[in-house]
Amino acid sequence: MKFSRRDTLAMGLGAAALTVLPFQVNAAADDAIAAFTGGADVGEGGLTLTAPEIAENGNTVPIEVSAPGATSILVLAAGNPTPGVAQFNFGELAASQSASTRIRLAGTQDVVAVAKMADGSFVRAASTVKVTIGGCGG
Repeated sequence: MKFSRRDTLAMGLGAAALTVLPFQVNAAADDAIAAFTGGADVGEGGLTLTAPEIAENGNTVPIEVSAPGATSILVLAAGNPTPGVAQFNFGELAASQSASTRIRLAGTQDVVAVAKMADGSFVRAASTVKVTIGGCGG
């Protein structure tokens, strides 16, 4: 089988595009975090993200977030085509600052939660979920 110069160039450009694609997906998640935090520093601790280590089906992955003293929690799936999953806002009369839901994951990836605390600081938690059957067209 012979390759022309045009075929070789096309395959090389295709391979380069595939190596850059994951960085663009993570960049979208980083942009969403920057928009949520306004560019402020994000610390660790004070936020609990509970997600399964292995999900047999990416269509329904149960997660739970909890951050006592938070006013808002943002949940992102870094590897999804659209990383924003949910944002939970808590008022002054909220009994607890926790929420649980089921999300859809395209494949094995990190689920990230960022919480805005009442004092204006931000904290982050992440969990890697291994998906055996993708939920977003995978």
